[in-house]
Amino acid sequence: MLAASVLADSSVEHYRGSFKNKAMYTPLLVSALTMATSLHGTADMRPFAHKARDATYLLAAATGLVGSGFHLYNVGKRVGGFSWQNLFYGAPLGAPMAILLSGLLGFCSERVRQAGRTRPRIFGLPAGRAIAAVAGAGLLGTTGEAGLLHFRGAYHNPFMLLPVTLPPIGAALLLSAAGDRSGRTHRVARWWMRLLTAMGLAGVGFHAYGVSRNMGGWRNWSQNILNGPPIPAPPSFAGLALAGLAALGLMRAHPDA
Repeated sequence: MLAASVLADSSVEHYRGSFKNKAMYTPLLVSALTMATSLHGTADMRPFAHKARDATYLLAAATGLVGSGFHLYNVGKRVGGFSWQNLFYGAPLGAPMAILLSGLLGFCSERVRQAGRTRPRIFGLPAGRAIAAVAGAGLLGTTGEAGLLHFRGAYHNPFMLLPVTLPPIGAALLLSAAGDRSGRTHRVARWWMRLLTAMGLAGVGFHAYGVSRNMGGWRNWSQNILNGPPIPAPPSFAGLALAGLAALGLMRAHPDA
């Protein structure tokens, strides 16, 4: 879901930038490859990691890091540097982190698959807790990006407060679960992840409505999709929430994971 969100969002945003830098094609290709790799992994029932999938996920993570550098450079080179104006209308600083997270979570999934019936671990750490920590940190970062863009929109719709209030609570619940060794089931955290998943999917509808409110509505879709709220962005919340839900389920199945 994260890779699909990146593919759609970067396609629109980089098309708006006329692909001025040829490197702007990279996240489209890598996110499409990551999504295909994830689908392959979902269909593959063999209980061991796949080297090609691992390589793709690491490529996605590297693309996110490099993309963050490009976006920082894009904002910094503008007149005024890192001003509010440039943060609002320059390359979104947090966007490349979505593809990094998709690669990182995909790599983690391969480690869980490889563990089979034994206690899964990632870089020597309990897998469930590690994934919960990654998803929690990702929710905080995504909240920051949504908060900046919704602040630009002056929170004219009260529902715009949801992506900056609900996810930090979910992140806190996940990070708390990651550090908790009491063996609790974390029922509240599981229900909160479901709530965030619904919020991310509902956000697509809200953003589509935002596009329709621009002059010409959907009849002028080719212009309004570029200038309206990004329709593919909200599912990134859903993707991270589902990863958090999977981590909680893993900890439930393996209390020492």
